[in-house]
Amino acid sequence: MRIAWKTPTDRDELLRRIEKARKQRRTLQRDRLSVVLLAGDGNEDGRELFREQIAARTRRSRQFVDEWVGRYRRNGLEALRARKQPGRAARLTPEQDQKLKAILDAGVRPADKVCTLRGREVRQIIQTEFGVVYTPSGVYDLLARLDYSSLKPRPRHRKNDPQASAAFVGNAPLLRRR
Repeated sequence: MRIAWKTPTDRDELLRRIEKARKQRRTLQRDRLSVVLLAGDGNEDGRELFREQIAARTRRSRQFVDEWVGRYRRNGLEALRARKQPGRAARLTPEQDQKLKAILDAGVRPADKVCTLRGREVRQIIQTEFGVVYTPSGVYDLLARLDYSSLKPRPRHRKNDPQASAAFVGNAPLLRRR
């Protein structure tokens, strides 16, 4: 399997990208680039390598070799770039996201019968308001995506008096003084 370089600088660019990929943990990208380099350069003595030999050297399958050499042949170096994977579509629409944010920003409702919203309560709100079921971990992922943190300070009781607490600590006979 031998390929002709699309441009004279492709080999040098591949070497630069392989060196950059070696410093990262992304072995898949490094292997993609190495496959194309081996197909272009061949063996150490310049002889052509077969796809089985390239696959053995990179510890990848023959199909992997065919796929990435084919991509280079069709579209050049741009076809070898790692792209962002699309991932799964969000369960809530952007409008529902905004409505949920408004609900969370409004705080606890009397119907919630709790003093603070936790994942369990947010999950229940989503289910009743939008008819979408989330797992407990999925709710926390959603909250993180909406830029909410699940870690909040404990709510203070309405009768809590900071001056009275400070006076008690200052006058308590058995507390260690600092």
